[in-house]
Amino acid sequence: DFATPRAILTGHDYEITCATICAELGLVISGSKEGPCLIHSMNGDLLRTLEGPENCRRPKLIQASREGHCVIYYENGLFCVFSVNGKLQATMETGDSIK
Repeated sequence: DFATPRAILTGHDYEITCATICAELGLVISGSKEGPCLIHSMNGDLLRTLEGPENCRRPKLIQASREGHCVIYYENGLFCVFSVNGKLQATMETGDSIK
C-alpha cells in the first residue's frame, strides 16, 4: 500500500511556516514566509486569501474555530482575527515577538 495525497494545495510563492485544518468546516489554512495566508477546501480548491494589515508579515501560528473564525499570530507580536470569508475583524498587538 502506498500513501497518495488527497489534494495538492497551491498558491504560495514562499515556504509554508504554519498551517491548520478545520475538519468541521472542511478547510485548510496555511501561511507562508513572506506571503499571505490562504484558505483551501479539503479538495485543494483555493477559496480565499487572508490579507492582514501592512505590518503583518511572516505568520507563525494559525488556529481556526468551527464557528468560522481564524486567528493568526505574526512574528512581530500581532494577532489578527479573520472570518472564513476573508474579512479582517480585529487586530491586537502584544509587544512580544518570536525570533
